[in-house]
Amino acid sequence: MQLIQSFLTACFPDEVIHLDPITGDASFRRYFRFSVAQNSYILMDAPTPAEDCGRFVATQQAFVQAGLQVPRIIAQDLEQGLLLLSDLGDTLLLSELTQHTVSDFYRQALAQLAQVRTISATSAGPLPVFDQAFLLREMQIFIDWFLLEHLQLTLNEQEQAMLQRHFQLLADTALQQPQAGMHRDYHARNLMLQQDGSLAVIDFQDLVTGPVTYDAVSLLKDCYVKWPLELVQSLSQEFYHHLKATHELPAKVSAEQFQLWFDWMGLQRHIKVCGIFCRLYHRDGKSGYLADLPRVFEYVLEVTQHYPELYELDLWLKNKVQPALEAKA
Repeated sequence: MQLIQSFLTACFPDEVIHLDPITGDASFRRYFRFSVAQNSYILMDAPTPAEDCGRFVATQQAFVQAGLQVPRIIAQDLEQGLLLLSDLGDTLLLSELTQHTVSDFYRQALAQLAQVRTISATSAGPLPVFDQAFLLREMQIFIDWFLLEHLQLTLNEQEQAMLQRHFQLLADTALQQPQAGMHRDYHARNLMLQQDGSLAVIDFQDLVTGPVTYDAVSLLKDCYVKWPLELVQSLSQEFYHHLKATHELPAKVSAEQFQLWFDWMGLQRHIKVCGIFCRLYHRDGKSGYLADLPRVFEYVLEVTQHYPELYELDLWLKNKVQPALEAKA
């Protein structure tokens, strides 16, 4: 804390500052809120080498240039991993979503993705690419942390090969899509509702170039809240028509093709998240995410049981994985 106090003293000489911890995210970053002269601020402590403050700063600048609302950077000490940020409030979009408000808020959030998609580089250079190796590496987390570590399952060679075939299929399908700027964790806990009704974006430092459906499915099939499938499909099709109207999709891409891209992109994400939530528990001691694990696995089965191409994976998940997960409840 001595480094933090020195940093804050340099920012606000002669002020006595009391830090209030804010519930953190799934990273090693810590956040604190404090007030000086009736102005509220956020301190981000992102220790190196686990976190890269420089990337946060570069990405923040790119979001500002794209016309998006993000926290302002007031002061920084990149060597110590400390940033002084403006306070966007504490009203997460998630807390304001109801069956009456969700459609309008989600349309607003989907519309903002047009600005995210325009970002292709930051001051640090071109965005990292969400390529095949990246996609497959993410899905391996499902095996390592969800199946083997959390559920204590053993996989024979045939099961390993079956999973790898399906992972490859999902990766290939993701890369068939148009690629654009991608937030990578765009959902209702990373959007802040402002007093004027606008939405500000947080937790954006993992920005990459990736499949055009990724952020939309991250929003509509949120790991922390579930909406009726009819609503999700309706909004995903509105998103499809918007992309067609802006010529961000080739004319030959049908609504059915887009729905498959959307669903399979969500499947890849939720497979990854099953592993991430278990890794957060077993490696990092963060148990809160386990409560959301059944919902995420339910998203997985929603897709696998709908597509004949995924029948073998669906059968295996239902016969071997689902009973093991239910037994852990």
